[in-house]
Amino acid sequence: MTLKIGHILCKPSSPIDWPSPSAPFRRPSARTPRVTFFVSGQIGQSADTGKLVEGGIETEQVFANLAALLEASDRSFPDVVRATVYLTNMADFAAVNSIYATYFKAPYPARTTIAVAALPLGASVEIDVIAAAGGAR
Repeated sequence: MTLKIGHILCKPSSPIDWPSPSAPFRRPSARTPRVTFFVSGQIGQSADTGKLVEGGIETEQVFANLAALLEASDRSFPDVVRATVYLTNMADFAAVNSIYATYFKAPYPARTTIAVAALPLGASVEIDVIAAAGGAR
């Protein structure tokens, strides 16, 4: 089934077993725009437990969460045109960058990194993305 909202065509996306958001914002999209897909900020929250992953692999879990949402919208990392990275400690910039670089290849999406005082659930990194059909390829 395809829905028309204004001039954007949408279709229901496949359901994802996802923990409840820790704040009042849209859960991973129930409708997937065919042109642009906005993914709310993801932290290293496990879909199984709803808690942050432990053992220094929080950024990897962030990207696993992003990958699941992109896949559910029939997109992948090459379709990402914009990313915003939020860090509670800018000393983590290089470590996050090394993981980020394994998911994004040239031409890279536009990106901003912002230092913040705190993130939900005590996370140290949060990333949101905007993906478009055809993306940054």
